[in-house]
Amino acid sequence: MERIYRGVEKFRRDVFPEQREQFERLAAKKQNPYALFITCSDSRVHPNLFTQTEPGDIFLLRNAGNLVPAYGASSEGEGATIEYALAVLGIHHVVVCGHSHCGAMQGLLHPETACDLPAVSSWFKHAETTRRIVEKRHSNLTGDDLARAAAQENVLVQISNLLTHPCVASRYALGELQIHGWYYEIETGAVLEYSEDEGHFIDLSEPALPTESAQHPEGAASTGSPRNARRGRSVAVGARPRQSHRR
Repeated sequence: MERIYRGVEKFRRDVFPEQREQFERLAAKKQNPYALFITCSDSRVHPNLFTQTEPGDIFLLRNAGNLVPAYGASSEGEGATIEYALAVLGIHHVVVCGHSHCGAMQGLLHPETACDLPAVSSWFKHAETTRRIVEKRHSNLTGDDLARAAAQENVLVQISNLLTHPCVASRYALGELQIHGWYYEIETGAVLEYSEDEGHFIDLSEPALPTESAQHPEGAASTGSPRNARRGRSVAVGARPRQSHRR
């Protein structure tokens, strides 16, 4: 804890005074984040760092394995956070982000490692679909390739779970919400997004060609997101990737 205490001291002494006006502005108005960001509790995953966002920019929901219990499931914390983000904060984008070297995915793939962890074992029921898909679709993979496939498949499964929530499904059906499936690779810094058109995850740093509607915007319906005007950046809505482990 000593390092954490020193960090608090440094923040109050050096960081806060330089950014006082920013924090005062944040406190003086209602929060207005760009997106609800659902990701893993893993301490190595730092969403504000790899998205280069500031306090107030993203509304975070974190848990082991970035799981989204289906609507009506026993876990209500995630549902309440999702509902608040959409109904109260009026957020128009949701990101579900998995990552490399995910301990939760390792536990899902090797349930014997969680046999003495009853709470963890119970939590993994929200990813049982992921386990079955990986078992059937990726039986030829091992090691890091299998872990990557599991983490990426899990992102899509959790998006499917997300769409069981009425506040999500209704706004999505009305075109008021966009859902993005991401995968963060810790060791390289790469961030990949699932493309329905391509059927797999695509590195966000790769150049993308504009779509026809982006090239000819007159009369084209607005998506509300520059990212969706780029080829291969379509919203993921639970479709299964043909090769989810590809980078």
